[in-house]
Amino acid sequence: MFEFAKEIRPAVILFMAFTLLTGIAYPLFITGIVQTTMPAKAEGSLIVVDGRIVGSELIGQTFQSPGYFHGRPSAVNYAANGSGASNFGPTSARLMEEVSRRIDQVRNENRLPSDQSVPADLVLASGSGLDPHISRQGAIEQVARVAGARGLTHSAVQALIDKNVEPAMLGILGQERVNVLRLNLALDEATRES
Repeated sequence: MFEFAKEIRPAVILFMAFTLLTGIAYPLFITGIVQTTMPAKAEGSLIVVDGRIVGSELIGQTFQSPGYFHGRPSAVNYAANGSGASNFGPTSARLMEEVSRRIDQVRNENRLPSDQSVPADLVLASGSGLDPHISRQGAIEQVARVAGARGLTHSAVQALIDKNVEPAMLGILGQERVNVLRLNLALDEATRES
């Protein structure tokens, strides 16, 4: 019995030491650095309007009103505690039915011709189900609907899109994109001012 305790003691000590180091000390150290150097990002990149949290720059939201830009579909209804995709493969009949339904919905909502292509980001959910962005083209397809519902000119709504376009990361990764929540907040502001 004594030999067993002698053999296991180093393993238990190492387990406790690494638990303290990697499970407590390191996370506290990194959290402290991030809280000090970039507190807004450390708190979840929250967007505050009139002293009230309205969302995060990092997590999409559902907008259904015709007076707002609509974001990407989400397989998890933008629930950050359970992010994920539908896991339907490209040959899935169920996925094709869902995408066809979404294409029809986007065309109907935005009064697009039946032969006009619809940007993929308006009908396909992202891998996480949380993507807060749409493409510039995805926003442009919605201009007429949003402008009509808000009583704004097409050029005023287009100018808001242009002002809220985020460039590709490092200028080369991905494409230009628009944060839907930020765009809708700018739209609310423009509507109040008009």
